[in-house]
Amino acid sequence: MTAVMQGVRILEVAEHTYVPAASALLADWGAEVVKVEPVERGDAMRGLAATGVVAVPTDVHALLEHSNRGKHSIALDLSSEEGLDVLYKLAARSDVFLTNKLPRTRKKLKIDVDEIRAHSPRIIYVRGTGQGERGPDADRGSYDSLAFWCRAGAALGGKPPDQARVPVPPAPGFGDSIGAMTIAGGIMGALFHRERTGEATTVDVSLLGTGMWAMGQGIALSLLLDKPLAAPPADAPGRNPLVATYETEDGRHISLCCLQGGKYWPGLCHVIGRPELAADPRFADHASLLAHSGEATEILRETFARRSLAQWRENLADFDGQWAVVQDGIEAAADRQSTANGYVQDCKTAAGAPFRLVAAPVQYDEHPAVPGRAPEFNEHGDDILRDLGLDWDTIIDLKVRGLVG
Repeated sequence: MTAVMQGVRILEVAEHTYVPAASALLADWGAEVVKVEPVERGDAMRGLAATGVVAVPTDVHALLEHSNRGKHSIALDLSSEEGLDVLYKLAARSDVFLTNKLPRTRKKLKIDVDEIRAHSPRIIYVRGTGQGERGPDADRGSYDSLAFWCRAGAALGGKPPDQARVPVPPAPGFGDSIGAMTIAGGIMGALFHRERTGEATTVDVSLLGTGMWAMGQGIALSLLLDKPLAAPPADAPGRNPLVATYETEDGRHISLCCLQGGKYWPGLCHVIGRPELAADPRFADHASLLAHSGEATEILRETFARRSLAQWRENLADFDGQWAVVQDGIEAAADRQSTANGYVQDCKTAAGAPFRLVAAPVQYDEHPAVPGRAPEFNEHGDDILRDLGLDWDTIIDLKVRGLVG
């Protein structure tokens, strides 16, 4: 893979997933990332023992690895003058400063844009927030399950009309990882702008804004029609029966998404062993198919329920319509397309424990980026301090006073 970010230095003061995952992507693409962690405990993610009802294994902290791959770690006490001085020295040699600290915390720590730019005028300053940098909730913390999922409309948009329970995000860091990709793209755009003009910009990305962008078409329609969109009932009249999910004999599911139902109906009739339905006047064209959608849906429901998923995979192999098996994460990782394109990569922790990570979704020159491992807490602290010109006696003094790790 072409390391398109080689030579770019990122300085990160951030925790959890949302913002750290952005610099993890940049590290995958060749950037040098220095992660500054609180000296007394490190990134709060290091102490996360469970997500939902799933325990995080102690030998491989998969969540930490996902969002901190390929970085260098240094522990600093940013509440101290000496720790802050080290940060400013790191900023002076960096291209990008990246943080998810709230506005009041940035001011308290003296790491706001003007203070960082005083030591590095050309640095690109990047803020990842929950609800945005302005407005009454700018200084309120959030998580992707709140700002991205619930507040932006995704939760209600995905809520089945026949269920009272509001759905939760499908995975830990779901909105965080999407937001991180957005931040990474924003950083690359800012670097390009600086390269062309010499101007350093400030980049803002929020979970709320990213969630609203993901819901953008639905929100645009809602505003146009002046009513919120909701998932239609499975048996809604006039619904395209070739845009639906059907259960197989063994309890699995096949999802069809043939938007031109009338075009693909004859081919599907042949695949399911019901060629006579192609000539049925009820389903003669797209309009007729929609007019009799309930009958067509019931036929497909009964037919798909008679065979196993393995049988349907074989039968649908040559179907020219659009379909997919509804898969879990393990199946997605083993999918022949995932394998062919290198979407999952083998890794090892610092201790040598093997595990696998999803690769960065952007590939350059037809090769996936191979992710590095997450650093141990303060793993690179001494080397970073020496690179800044601090002698060993000074480093020992800072360690003894608890100002560096």
